[in-house]
Amino acid sequence: MKVVAIVGRPNVGKSTLFNRIGRRNRALVDDLPGVTRDRNYARINWEGRPFVLVDTGGFISTDSSFIEEKTREQILLALDEADLLLFVTDAKVGLHPEDMVLADLLRRSSKPVFHVVNKVDGPEQFGNISEFYELGFDRIYSVSSAHGLGVSELLSDVAADIPAADAESGQEPEVDEIRIAIVGRPNVGKSTLVNRILGSHRVIVSPVPGTTRDSVDSAFQRQGRRYVLIDTAGIRRKGRTKEKLERISIIRALQSVERSHVAIIVLDAVEGITDQDLHIAGYIQERSRACIIGVNKWDAVESDARLARRLLDEVRGRFRFFPFAPVLTFSAATGKRVSRILPTVLEVFAQYNQRITTGVVNRALEHAVAKHEPPYAGTRRLKFYYATQASTRPPTFVLFCNYPDSIHFSYERYLVNSFREEFGLTRTPIRLVFRGRQRGEK
Repeated sequence: MKVVAIVGRPNVGKSTLFNRIGRRNRALVDDLPGVTRDRNYARINWEGRPFVLVDTGGFISTDSSFIEEKTREQILLALDEADLLLFVTDAKVGLHPEDMVLADLLRRSSKPVFHVVNKVDGPEQFGNISEFYELGFDRIYSVSSAHGLGVSELLSDVAADIPAADAESGQEPEVDEIRIAIVGRPNVGKSTLVNRILGSHRVIVSPVPGTTRDSVDSAFQRQGRRYVLIDTAGIRRKGRTKEKLERISIIRALQSVERSHVAIIVLDAVEGITDQDLHIAGYIQERSRACIIGVNKWDAVESDARLARRLLDEVRGRFRFFPFAPVLTFSAATGKRVSRILPTVLEVFAQYNQRITTGVVNRALEHAVAKHEPPYAGTRRLKFYYATQASTRPPTFVLFCNYPDSIHFSYERYLVNSFREEFGLTRTPIRLVFRGRQRGEK
């Protein structure tokens, strides 16, 4: 599948264009230059031609700070892997010296370049377009990413550059992919872990907390299975999120949990477990997502057997509301034990996606009720009639009974544990839904 990269100076509207083409707000957009630092990916299908769209950080040729230097590295990586380039400039600002530096870099790449002059929101901007011909590209596409003007024409020409063979391959049914969200507090090693799993420096790693601002999707295949790793911004306590942009980043991180199948909550073995780690885990639990608890920087504590044992006991004790979540210890920096993560994800996802036949579900319910009868609802005994599995991800079971609103949470927990044992669903959340039987229903 062809890769199309969006490149340009900071604040020219690259992420707005990315969101417009992707038809949803996948990338952060803000008036502050330099919001996007990592590469962000989205699968696009336009006029039957599928391609991968890549959003990149703003190109600055002169800034020598660590973050800007790493951002340039990410842009160069995107240029290497891209087949087509969307070069975005700003009609309101006009031709900028940085535009000329980047245009020269793009010409030397010998790849097709579509020159997009963005922010052409009205007649007053049309007069500024002619100066951009100095950059030497044959055609200029004047668009307004914010309002969608001219974007369809641009995409039609981009799609025309994608060979028909790629379009045909896009018609094949897609193999189910496993979406994995990497979440946790700032600076616990989430981006380092993503890079280690991918085997490449896909996202920026820095000792400065808050380097990752947006949620970054990285699609890859391993042993014939498709995965999407979602690196997220560090989630701070509410009282410490002062910048508007950081608050938006945290919302995006939580949204990434929503669209994931398996969430890996990364803990710092050196700092230990904090209340914020538990808050993040609570959000995963509320969304009924499968979970793996990853204790990073384990190499710093494993030499002290007593300390390591005490830390694991603390993890299991404080995360007791996640009895099904496997606990993995690893070092993302050295790669030690990181190889255990994807096999564990497969095991967890298999159970998360498990379907049980209705007959087996009803036999399990009969066994559970026979072993421990339900309590009375007032003066009448609670009765269960039958049960069935309604959905997967997570396994969700509907239990029909006479007083669904009177079931105590302790008995619900007992039923969950009974189902978990009967079905071998030891590594996934289970959801129970209680419903009253309709009159005349058998």
